[in-house]
Amino acid sequence: MRWSWKLGSVASIGIYVHWTFLLVIGWIVMMRWTEGATAAGVLESVVFVLAIFGCVVLHELGHALAAKHYGIRTRDITLLPIGGLARLERMPEEPIQEFWVALAGPAVNVLIAAVLLVFLLAAAGATAFDVSSLEGAGFLVQLLAVNIFLVLFNMLPAFPMDGGRVLRAVIAHFSGDYVGATQVAASIGQVMAILFGIAGLFVLHNPFLIFIALFVYLGAQEEAHMVEMRSAFRGVPVRDAMMTRFRALQPDDTLEVATSELLAGAQQDFPVVEGGRVVGLLPRLNVLKALAEGGTDGRVRDHMQADCGTVEDTEMLDATLRRMNEGSCPTLPVVHAGQLVGLVTLENVGELMMIHSALKQRKPRPAARGSADRA
Repeated sequence: MRWSWKLGSVASIGIYVHWTFLLVIGWIVMMRWTEGATAAGVLESVVFVLAIFGCVVLHELGHALAAKHYGIRTRDITLLPIGGLARLERMPEEPIQEFWVALAGPAVNVLIAAVLLVFLLAAAGATAFDVSSLEGAGFLVQLLAVNIFLVLFNMLPAFPMDGGRVLRAVIAHFSGDYVGATQVAASIGQVMAILFGIAGLFVLHNPFLIFIALFVYLGAQEEAHMVEMRSAFRGVPVRDAMMTRFRALQPDDTLEVATSELLAGAQQDFPVVEGGRVVGLLPRLNVLKALAEGGTDGRVRDHMQADCGTVEDTEMLDATLRRMNEGSCPTLPVVHAGQLVGLVTLENVGELMMIHSALKQRKPRPAARGSADRA
């Protein structure tokens, strides 16, 4: 994710923190300071928040390791102000696999809470749960409560949270209809999001709850749309959605040439071809970044992406769409027998989806009355 810093790696999974996470720390410091807390009190609050997000990282690692068991790699885990985000290369194909991957995260929080509870009970004595005299007991009790809250909150059947994914997996397992199960889970998630929004706005007057409601609503909507799109394009070849009118660049072309092509039409990303073979892709963002750094004298080969690869025109569009959404290449060159024949973009796929939807909604024309009717 852009604007993130890498903290380290666990099981070959990169752990990143987004810059907006610093806003949470700054907000806590400001609130505690205005409340009159001492420097030690402010530091304790910051450490507590860091401990919470440490539990969030372990939660996301639970998902990642469960996915790894099914042969699904996790690209990275990023800490955000609203929690953690584990980017899987793909979602599990079988409902039972998604069920276990979704449960793995909350299971980690259950384990953390159980370990904290056992430690506190052992420290306080086997007969009386009195931890008030223990050093740091309040900190651990609060952390225990937070982990219990994380379990309960994540297991709400509100897609796209873990509980919503569990619900979809169960429905899909028994119905055999993955798209229908997604629609049900997404609808429940959106209803719950609306209830969260109403509670945050009119009852609790909590802006953070309104923010969560918006996140849940949009997340459910996006997931339902993506699953519907993949289902609609199952069995459809890439050639049905590719652009056939496009311009290609050479590796030794200057950025001035790329800029001219960018201004000349609606094409935003350009395949780079050398000797009749695709060797890379030059996205518009790369052009703009290169122009800001060094002007128009640079060469295309120095700023192109060489890791996007190509896609055969006979490959299925649903698999290609998943590859485009999971990677960093929203445009892919399309080849036939090694020769460049087109481009496939997320915009083109979306347009094809709209065309299919329009065709499904068309009304049948009334049958024309022939001359035989007048006989």
